[in-house]
Amino acid sequence: MFGRLATGLIAILTFGRRASPLTGPAEVIDGDTIVVADQLVRLHGIDAPELDQTFSWRGQQITCGTMSLAALEALIAGVKVRCDVVERDRHGRLVAKVFSPYGVDIGRRLVSAGCALAYSTDYVAAEARKARRGMWRYAFVKRWDWRASSAPAPAVTRPAVSGNAVRVQTFARAELAEA
Repeated sequence: MFGRLATGLIAILTFGRRASPLTGPAEVIDGDTIVVADQLVRLHGIDAPELDQTFSWRGQQITCGTMSLAALEALIAGVKVRCDVVERDRHGRLVAKVFSPYGVDIGRRLVSAGCALAYSTDYVAAEARKARRGMWRYAFVKRWDWRASSAPAPAVTRPAVSGNAVRVQTFARAELAEA
């Protein structure tokens, strides 16, 4: 009896308190995952394309995931971010709302630029879809549908820099500027 009471009290004290925000410079892993203070953090409420998903832009195949990665890097390169942790996902990653030093919600910015999809009611992609920004300019498969029809994704790794990288970064920055 006492053991259960102690376990319950520890759980309330541990999970009942709101965790302090995680802050620091971020390293971008993919379009919706960063590392801050040695913690793997998934951006809450958004779903960026897989790194190897593609769409056609100006007659060339562009990887949607690389475009999302470039947009995220453009938003947080060289700045200290604040991560308000919401939960841990089934893979043990922290899931957090991520903010720039000026209070800009990074997930909201990626969704409004069409560089990520919203899967939470916190964000709405209708504005990007209506304005045909980012991925909404082209036919693409939503990440959750693409993942369901594809082979299991490899471990998360950053793509190698190639000649395509400059085109992808140009596209991503243009979409962010329009949003």
